Amino acid sequence: MPDKNFISDSFSSPKIMGIINATPDSFSDGGHYLDVNRAMDRIHIMIKNGAEIIDVGGESTRPGADPVSEQEEIDRVMPLLEKAIPVFKKAQFSIDTTKYTVAKKALESGAKFVNDVSGLQKEPRLADLCGEFNATYVLMHSQGDPKTMQENPEYAEVVSDVMSFFEKKLADLKTSGVHKIILDPGIGFGKTLQHNLKLIAHLDKFQKFDLPILVGASRKSMIGKILNDRPTDDRITGTVALHYHALTKGAKILRVHDVKEASDSIRIFNAVKSQQS
Repeated sequence: MPDKNFISDSFSSPKIMGIINATPDSFSDGGHYLDVNRAMDRIHIMIKNGAEIIDVGGESTRPGADPVSEQEEIDRVMPLLEKAIPVFKKAQFSIDTTKYTVAKKALESGAKFVNDVSGLQKEPRLADLCGEFNATYVLMHSQGDPKTMQENPEYAEVVSDVMSFFEKKLADLKTSGVHKIILDPGIGFGKTLQHNLKLIAHLDKFQKFDLPILVGASRKSMIGKILNDRPTDDRITGTVALHYHALTKGAKILRVHDVKEASDSIRIFNAVKSQQS
């Protein structure tokens, strides 16, 4: 069963997951944080601006991205995690990976979250691993893999299909003894613009699972498409608007590049919500 204290105590107010990509080819910040010291500076700023979770990834999951080897991913993320976790004690660290050994090493170093964009489809053993470490598992829906996922994504009905996926995978996680679970509908992962918009518009339906919902649309191509092919670094306002709508639909975690802007929007959201009762 899900840990009710984890849900009620940890997510009474929406939280920010700040993104650090130790990759040369991520769509927004690729190549920026390969240097550990530069990444440390960035983490410091994100935490100062309100991030409570830091999500570290070593393999790009942008559409069309090529996979990297397990060892290369380890070489990218572990020096940063081993240096950052003891320093930034106020934050919790997440490993963004689909690989068992990468996740295991990250958890051994003190990471508390496994953010698996494949939703156990690539590595089912991640469920047992999170059960063993009492780690939080981010269950994300995706269709296909990053190399091909945007070629022709199709659904019978995207909201119902994603809900069915969650039901099946939650049963697997329960069997493995995972009690801390976050749901991510996977904006941009094997979805058209219309699929993404439908998921955001009906995000409140996922509250039936009584689990925290994460939305990660930061600077993504759907925003660029809506805004007449706006470039990546000019999608911050669009990101804030989309994420704010997700907050009104029950999102509890925003996964973002731009922490200060997300923190401001959550403060406004909480202020308005405090007057609704």
